[in-house]
Amino acid sequence: MSEQSPTRIAVAGAAGRMGQALSHLTLGDEALDLVGVTEAPSYHGIGKDVGEVIGIGKTGVLLCSDVATASEQAQCYVDFTRPKATFAAINALRGSPVRALVIGTTGFTEDELVALKENSKDFAIVYSGNYSLGVNMLSALVEQAANALGDDWDLEILETHHRHKVDAPSGTALLLGEAAAKGRGAALSDLRLPPYDGLTGERPPGRIGFSVRRSGGVIGEHQVTFGSMEETLSLSHTALDRKVFARGALRAAKWVSAQPPGWYSMRDVLGL
Repeated sequence: MSEQSPTRIAVAGAAGRMGQALSHLTLGDEALDLVGVTEAPSYHGIGKDVGEVIGIGKTGVLLCSDVATASEQAQCYVDFTRPKATFAAINALRGSPVRALVIGTTGFTEDELVALKENSKDFAIVYSGNYSLGVNMLSALVEQAANALGDDWDLEILETHHRHKVDAPSGTALLLGEAAAKGRGAALSDLRLPPYDGLTGERPPGRIGFSVRRSGGVIGEHQVTFGSMEETLSLSHTALDRKVFARGALRAAKWVSAQPPGWYSMRDVLGL
């Protein structure tokens, strides 16, 4: 039996925090082949070897501002950038060999998510607000708890991230909110409470609240609390290293590269 060929990966935003982690782990995985990396045209290091950017020496893979050029040999494009850049990349990939996408970009509006999902007619897309195994297990537990506990249990989601994060609540917090809403048999848009500020009145039953903190270099902390008048139940997750998200995304890249066009989540990847 012949050995399976490595999955050929192109990474977006390779000079950023997640892009560096993705590139580093891809280069160290025999089941993956890093064939292209992209960065914004304004980035000062366009044309530089990505290995020099991440501190491991030359690899022969150069930072490129053109998505189509960087993806000429790729099977899967991994994107943790910004909504506008993600949509532009998808449009650029239509004439490329890429048929699979792993998208970890957050900050999409509801309308943008609908538009993003439309692309699953042409690509196999894994989309998730968080790619860690622990968070996706937490999501499953939150759904079960929300289903088992009644509307008299208040449901609050608290998230903390580093000072550089530009969207709130985090994609992970919204992922957990979606799981909680599903457990309660409703859409998150119907159950989500607006931010607490000023004279808000009593908390309505059955709704889902979000609280956000931005502090220093915190990678990611999430806590889901269910509270009745007699007791509270808290489920939480703390990310200790950004590589946990990169490892999950690359696991998704290996999996989705063999799937037909469609819209997938990390639960599909993990078989949860």
